[in-house]
Amino acid sequence: MNTEIVSKSPKESQVETRYVVLPNDANHYGTAFGGVIMYWIDMIAVMVAQRHCEKEAVTVSIDKLHFIAPISIGDHVILKASVNYAGTSSMEIGVQVSKENPYEKKVIRATTAYLTFVALDKNKKPVHVPKIIPETADEKRRFENAKFRLEANRALVKKIRRGV
Repeated sequence: MNTEIVSKSPKESQVETRYVVLPNDANHYGTAFGGVIMYWIDMIAVMVAQRHCEKEAVTVSIDKLHFIAPISIGDHVILKASVNYAGTSSMEIGVQVSKENPYEKKVIRATTAYLTFVALDKNKKPVHVPKIIPETADEKRRFENAKFRLEANRALVKKIRRGV
């Protein structure tokens, strides 16, 4: 019997997690290393990808990574991630990183990132992933924006291959 899931809503695989920035996570300015934030982003994104496709998933690219505000030692870091778009074997995962001052409860967006993952079968070959069915207005906006990024990336690759 084929029990393959054909489509899922983004909320079925979304993940939220928190960290606190410790001195070993920070540079000499007392702010989090970009590499530490990137590590946390990749970790939460792969969890979302695996939950969505229910298979092994690997990072193919980080399309956009924007550091908007510095995150200081002692800040709480809130990472929220979900599937924005799913193609044949790949998925775009969006990650929003916020910082929270634990004493003031003030939350500020600090970083955003878009990552592409590919699902793999037992032989490490790309395999089909469930489609995304966005339900909320925010999910629909993220889905449409992901399609624009996909089209723009395809056009860029085409130009590069042509030597333009």
